[in-house]
Amino acid sequence: MLIGVPKEIKNHEYRVGMVPGSVRELIAHGHDIVVEHNAGIGIGFTDADYEAVGARIVDTAEQVFAEADMIVKVKEPLAEERARLREGQVLFTYLHLAPDRPQTEDLIKSKAICIAYETVTGPTGGLPLLAPMSEVAGRMSIQAGAECLEKSNHGRGMLLGGVPGVPPAKVAIIGGGVVGSNAAQMAIGMGARVVILDRNIDVLRRLNAQFGAALETSFSSRDSLENHVINADLVIGGVLIPGAAAPKLVTREMISQMRPGAAIVDVAIDQGGCFETSKPTTHQDPTFIVDDVVHYCVANMPGAVPLTSTFALNNATLPYIINLANKGFVKAMAEDGHLMNGLNVVDGKVTNESVAENLGYDYVPPKLALNL
Repeated sequence: MLIGVPKEIKNHEYRVGMVPGSVRELIAHGHDIVVEHNAGIGIGFTDADYEAVGARIVDTAEQVFAEADMIVKVKEPLAEERARLREGQVLFTYLHLAPDRPQTEDLIKSKAICIAYETVTGPTGGLPLLAPMSEVAGRMSIQAGAECLEKSNHGRGMLLGGVPGVPPAKVAIIGGGVVGSNAAQMAIGMGARVVILDRNIDVLRRLNAQFGAALETSFSSRDSLENHVINADLVIGGVLIPGAAAPKLVTREMISQMRPGAAIVDVAIDQGGCFETSKPTTHQDPTFIVDDVVHYCVANMPGAVPLTSTFALNNATLPYIINLANKGFVKAMAEDGHLMNGLNVVDGKVTNESVAENLGYDYVPPKLALNL
């Protein structure tokens, strides 16, 4: 199979779909790789690094899309990239379609095979291709939140961990999954007072066993959520419903009752956000103010640490890329129902139930769409 790696073009996105080590692995399996000029330069990989492992370099993204049987990316394709997709071509990347009607419409029109990292499931549960970026985003959320609390960024002027004689900031984390547990680890390490809210009591038990008395856990009801959000200095939104738009758990009214200069970090913004006041921002202009509360809603948070993020992502995606290339997408999915769960759009049909429900499309089960 001929696999294409274009350069990412989203604002301040420096990650790349495949590092030279991953390319070398695919070539050892008998596949050909075409890489766009300077695709990996943002994390220090030159064209010569890719050529040294056997990749072929081309000048433009148009050439990559025109030649490749499968496109491997990081972020969802922007409009100009979607226009280059063709019928029968495989696209393997993050998509986050539920809150993005224009992208979904374009992918349907392309009749490409669109597989989303974020809905591939794991044999022991979880989302193995989302987890690495959730780990990064969860840890980054505390760094970003601490910066938002600085007075120069319109925050309260608080040090997250306080100092002897001065109490630390209170951090409320909504969701106890991969994002939440990693955010808690960082916040506790910085000396903050931390509470995690979740509706799954087993998740709360696991977190209690992991962190002990350093972490407060709370069952997430309307009452407890409102109380902890209003009284927090920093709120982290880490809620995820696989494939679906994030629920708006924190209302405008709750935000208005927070202390002036408090901050929120909406890690769920890729799926539409879990704060009613959220809107996507960029690394270039990451924050905005609503009711004197600093909002950090960067839609590709791990892009700020692209070297770490790219390697973490490649470690997870490489076995799936090899499987798709070796067997072809139909056989690979027929033999792996978890990979099949990643199929969001194929031949103009929406094959993810949450995406179809959120955007009002007819849902076609993947097996039916693949004639399996």
